[in-house]
Amino acid sequence: MPTLNIYTNVPVDAVVTSDILKDATKALAKIIGKPESYVMILLNGGVPIAFAGSEEPAAYGELISIGGLNPSVNGKLSSAIADILETKLSVDSSRFYIKFYDVQVG
Repeated sequence: MPTLNIYTNVPVDAVVTSDILKDATKALAKIIGKPESYVMILLNGGVPIAFAGSEEPAAYGELISIGGLNPSVNGKLSSAIADILETKLSVDSSRFYIKFYDVQVG
């Protein structure tokens, strides 16, 4: 089950949260090639974050997946999630990091 945890210092209301969850689910499922029914997104808004000594809008993500990740996929996912965060929360892509965990079964 691909799971994306997103933390941001931007407060998020219910409407924006719903939009981000829907958009991120679709993007993740499409890019990794797994059904949306397997994708879990967690969004944590209003988290205290300082990035480069500034408290301007920023975000951090962790993506855990059993297979499906590689450098090409990771780049596409980073770009897609950064676009969603910039559009919905005004988090500049230069103020967003994502860490990938490709879990091996066995």
